[in-house]
Amino acid sequence: MMVQERSLPKSAHPKPHARTAALAATKSLDFSACLSDNLLRIVAALLVLATVAALFFLRNAGDTAALLCFEQKAQELEQIAYPRVEWNAVARVADKASKFASFRSEQWIVVSVSGYPGDALRRLVKLKGWQVLAVGGSKTPSDWALKGAIFLSLDEQANLGFRVVDYLPYDSYVRKSVGYLFAIQHGAKKIFDADDRGEVIDNDLGKHFDVELVGEGARQEVLLQYSHDNPNRTVVNPYVHFGQRSVWPRGLPLENVGEIGHEEFYTQVFGGKQFIQQGISNGLPDVDSVFYFTRKSALEAFDVRFDEHAPKVALPQGVMVPVNSFNTMYHSPAFWALMLPVSVSTMAADVLRGYWGQRLLWEVGGYVVVYPPTVHRYDRIEAYPFSEEKDLHVNVGRLINYLNSWRSDKHRLFEKILDLSYGMAEEGFWTEKDVKLTAAWLQDLLAVGYQQPRLMSLELGRPRANIGHGDRKEFVPQKLPSVHLGVEETGTVNYEIANLIRWRKNFGNVVLIMHCNGPVERTALEWRLLYGRIFRSVVILSEKKDQDLVVEEGHLDYAYRYLPKIFDQFSSAEGFLFVQDNTILNYWNLLQADKTKLWITNKVSQSWSSVLTNGDQSDWLSQQASMVQKVVRMMPAHFQVSYKETSDNDRNLLICSSEVFYVPQRFISDFVELVNLVGDLEIHQKVAIPMFFVSLDSPQNFDPVLDTMIYKQNPAPNSSTLYSAKVPAVHPWNVSREQDFIKLIRIMAEGDPLLMELV
Repeated sequence: MMVQERSLPKSAHPKPHARTAALAATKSLDFSACLSDNLLRIVAALLVLATVAALFFLRNAGDTAALLCFEQKAQELEQIAYPRVEWNAVARVADKASKFASFRSEQWIVVSVSGYPGDALRRLVKLKGWQVLAVGGSKTPSDWALKGAIFLSLDEQANLGFRVVDYLPYDSYVRKSVGYLFAIQHGAKKIFDADDRGEVIDNDLGKHFDVELVGEGARQEVLLQYSHDNPNRTVVNPYVHFGQRSVWPRGLPLENVGEIGHEEFYTQVFGGKQFIQQGISNGLPDVDSVFYFTRKSALEAFDVRFDEHAPKVALPQGVMVPVNSFNTMYHSPAFWALMLPVSVSTMAADVLRGYWGQRLLWEVGGYVVVYPPTVHRYDRIEAYPFSEEKDLHVNVGRLINYLNSWRSDKHRLFEKILDLSYGMAEEGFWTEKDVKLTAAWLQDLLAVGYQQPRLMSLELGRPRANIGHGDRKEFVPQKLPSVHLGVEETGTVNYEIANLIRWRKNFGNVVLIMHCNGPVERTALEWRLLYGRIFRSVVILSEKKDQDLVVEEGHLDYAYRYLPKIFDQFSSAEGFLFVQDNTILNYWNLLQADKTKLWITNKVSQSWSSVLTNGDQSDWLSQQASMVQKVVRMMPAHFQVSYKETSDNDRNLLICSSEVFYVPQRFISDFVELVNLVGDLEIHQKVAIPMFFVSLDSPQNFDPVLDTMIYKQNPAPNSSTLYSAKVPAVHPWNVSREQDFIKLIRIMAEGDPLLMELV
């Protein structure tokens, strides 16, 4: 903290009281003189001691708010120096040090590397017409090499003569800034900002991005654009447009996460100035740590798919979108926007750069366009800590508002860029180090021959014409399968999200198997959206297979025959919960159940019963009883003994409606063995399941979690009086269309309030 000493004028020093002065004179004239001469030093020392004491008290008292306020006031005393740059005196810097001094290419892919080349990077170097530039750091092996790629080691970077090198950390991907400058120095017109684990879909960047904006290869087209009709909207979630409304990108303010509705209408803009092109990533999209840690179990890899047929969409002035550093195309009029800040956390650097760049892009008449899936990134299940995003979740919403209100009276782009960087440092979005970095970056751009674009008229803040009906363009996004939920959150994990985390943690390795009698084309995606947030996976069976909706064939009368295949598919699952689509699971009331035990409705009288058959083989019940006894006689001793402890009469037949039951992992192999014993015998599901269960274990060992479920035979259809959020399950409940699903969600929200974000 800087403390400025200010001398008081002599007239301001109060005269000592005469009596006090006389007394002091009789004691020690030297002390008075000493005190007078050193008064300012003593006061300064006392201020320092008071500051230290205050900081000590605040930190140890845990009063975070008071501490932040105190430190903020202290920081206000610090003055940030505004860099003085002689723009016309910047000398050219030629590449005289590297072996690629004479090499030129217009199309570059810049990546940061810390380990040896992987398969994804090997595919990148094979992209026709693109030169890969790998930028190393302190963790990069000294013998790093890949045929077809240019590699810049730390030593080689230091010898290039760029000013920015003095500000870059040794072990961070932000060293890519050196790579951008190198590419521009060697003829770059387009730079694809990538990482070393993204695989370009179909191995063709030109198929997905607008690589050519002018000339013969350019696509002269009109682009769909988000509407500027709502002046209060400053940021959008592009994943909604591409079919995944329950996923949000890293850098989206958490207060905007719950905005999952699609656009009422779009507008249009002429193409050609999409100087920054943000691609969508399949597999592991660009998501933040809040999403990553709360939407799946620790050992589950993300594999999210977006709508590849959705049209690309532009952002008007005043509306922003998160932009990252691993799937973004930059054209030369926006090369200045490639600078990665160094004073913020690593996972915030590219996002802050993106917002900073978007605001300045409006000054040259450019805009950002978001494209359908361009790369596939594989989830390595190596998440980064929340602390790496601290600068995002604390500041990003405020930053967006600041950028929209920011204005500058500078007359050249580079002056405006430096002006904005300085303003952001004053506001605390980054530090003075990034102001100095900006000055160095801009001078380096000039030094490698970059020509700054001309300024254009800014539309922001001007009255805009009303959007007429003829100017409105409609596009309704798909609702693609997703196991994740878009929720509205604040800076901390609230009560509702804490519950979701708890449920997911409990059931994150349990597979839900649902049999749908209703029309799967109307309900399959909704069921996955509802239950996929909680369970490891939702496998849907139906009377008819639907490959597009990933629905497997499984006849309800013999549904148990299809279970072994599912068990084998998810061999590491903790257990399997079967449910029919006419039964609703209140998963929040299943937490107390023991996942190592069998669950079934053996204590629900209307679901489970024991029938004494008459032995007449023309009777269906007698036929079923006869087949059961045939299987029992083939059972190994432990199964047979367990079965006969519950049903020791050959004519006795156990029947269970079997709408819902659970099989833990420890019984899976035995369950499969019993299914194999049944073989081709046409034992009905309602008979086979109770036979299996009592053969596997004694009913007294079953977990009682389902004993209190609501089970009615012939109630009024979907009556709100039937449902209760306080029981584990409710039967029956019919869902055959989207309206039924919406009604169900609203009524289930009593137990899980976050469900309201789905409707």
